[in-house]
Amino acid sequence: MASKPPVAVYDACVLYLFHLLNVLIQCAFDGLVEARWSDDIHDEWIRNLAANTPSLFIGRLIATRGRMKAVLPEADVTHYRPLVDDLKLPDPGDRYVLAAAIAGKASVIVTWNLKDFPAHNLGPDGVISQSPDDFLSDLNAAFPDESISSVASARRNPRKTAPSIEAFVEALEQGGLKNFSAILRRDIGKLR
Repeated sequence: MASKPPVAVYDACVLYLFHLLNVLIQCAFDGLVEARWSDDIHDEWIRNLAANTPSLFIGRLIATRGRMKAVLPEADVTHYRPLVDDLKLPDPGDRYVLAAAIAGKASVIVTWNLKDFPAHNLGPDGVISQSPDDFLSDLNAAFPDESISSVASARRNPRKTAPSIEAFVEALEQGGLKNFSAILRRDIGKLR
């Protein structure tokens, strides 16, 4: 890799969908991105997923968080809370995400909630916000072969229930990754 990987905070909303979570974690594991998160971010995605999917055992979500932390221990941002009160965002409840980005030296917050992280609030701290679709598309532009390889690995991660390539790309598209899915379809032969 010629380029330096971006440092990115994964907001709780992008950790909510399994296949997207899987791709984002795999890209970080493969060194295409330096992922960052905090316990508050983990608590939010676990709380929301458990509330919206009552049949899902919360112990499974907590185990997933534990595996994420084990495989990417450097992603944990811990000393961000003192920054929270001085930050300004449209939703004060999102300040801990920006604080984690600042403390974790991230340049991007990967989120579906772009309106909650406007450029004029992030710019002074050298941070931008990007949708996962734009983030993964940009990652592919910077690391084309490596990002396709990461996605192929992500598809195979759930060994017992690994979806077909077509079903996996379709699930990503249905999850909001329109542009990135188009890129994957163009390179579908490389996903095998």
